[in-house]
Amino acid sequence: MANSASAQQSSRPPRIPLTAQERKVSANLALLFSVRMLGLFLLTPVFADAARQLAGGDNLLLVGLAIGAYGLTQAIMQIPFGMLSDKFGRRPIIVVGMILFIIGGMVCALSDSVMGVLIGRAIQGFGAVSAAITAWIADSTRPEVRTRAMSMVGGSIGLAFALSLVLSPLFVEWLGLSGLFWVISALGFICLLLATFLVPVVPMHAAVISDVPAREVLNNDSLLRLNLGVFCLHFALMAIFVVLPSSLVSLGGLSLGELWKVYLPVILIALVCMVPAVFYLETRKKHKIGLEVCVAVLVALLLLWGLATYSFWASVIALLVFFIVFNVLEALQPSMVSRVTPPQHKGLALGLYNMSQALGVAAGGAVGGLLGQYSPIWVFVMAALLSLGWFLVARKMKPMPI
Repeated sequence: MANSASAQQSSRPPRIPLTAQERKVSANLALLFSVRMLGLFLLTPVFADAARQLAGGDNLLLVGLAIGAYGLTQAIMQIPFGMLSDKFGRRPIIVVGMILFIIGGMVCALSDSVMGVLIGRAIQGFGAVSAAITAWIADSTRPEVRTRAMSMVGGSIGLAFALSLVLSPLFVEWLGLSGLFWVISALGFICLLLATFLVPVVPMHAAVISDVPAREVLNNDSLLRLNLGVFCLHFALMAIFVVLPSSLVSLGGLSLGELWKVYLPVILIALVCMVPAVFYLETRKKHKIGLEVCVAVLVALLLLWGLATYSFWASVIALLVFFIVFNVLEALQPSMVSRVTPPQHKGLALGLYNMSQALGVAAGGAVGGLLGQYSPIWVFVMAALLSLGWFLVARKMKPMPI
């Protein structure tokens, strides 16, 4: 028995720790990403109500366009900014992007109409730096530890989302809508300082960008499948959160301001559960299998969740499982993108990936709002069907390079 146990233990791949440089770059970039995402998320929980104090605030279509303007311009600019970061470096492009983010926030803060907010949010979206940040992490880490580094970013998105749900109503109550936009601009300035002074510069690649044709990225079958995956994942996230808050409020007897009591524990527990899952998949190089299992769980969860929309605690448990799966996939997929991308075009590939993510956010919000008018069940069914298509596509993906 002892020999069997020792043989099993010796067959396990040894853990490869992050170097001090990898830890520093990954932690600082995850912090940068989370602060920026917090600035993005802060508006979503409150704007529909707070916009009533602005000219045009009673026009729900205009309010929706103001919220979605950021995601639309993000989707448009992800590829150009990713390619520019391949050519000119990650830091300069991120600095330019954060300056645009700050300017856009200031335009929103000084506006007295929803149209002014729409313009400001569009300007913020032009600073599409997600691809450059993710590519900077890929540049800074070895393939053996890259998923662990990406998990810091994936976890930071969930944490930023949870914090926005807690902080947004408080900021509006204390500072007003204009004050909230000044806070968002201040967060952009913090990101600018982080990118300029805190994150170390690392070599991007030895060859120049023209060594590998860009069409190898645009026609890469695995990358196309991963782009579809992140679209589906963020479609499900946004569609669910169109109908979930009001459902939790009515079922749990909570006020809107008390929803943080549900969201925050769920997010924190999910982050803790995510870590061993990511470590297991990374050390055993089971990225593709992990992806398939997570998507299969997501399909089953969404179908069951649709049936459990009338139970408060069933919805809370489903939300917890959803965020565990969400966080694991947020760590796995960018790492898989970096593994199958020619090093000269990481920025371009991650630009396409983040563009797909932004489109998923926009489509999920729109479809969730449309179907939610009839019944929340249809929102979960639609998200489940889309995730089922994702599962079938993921099954045919080629194995990841080691």
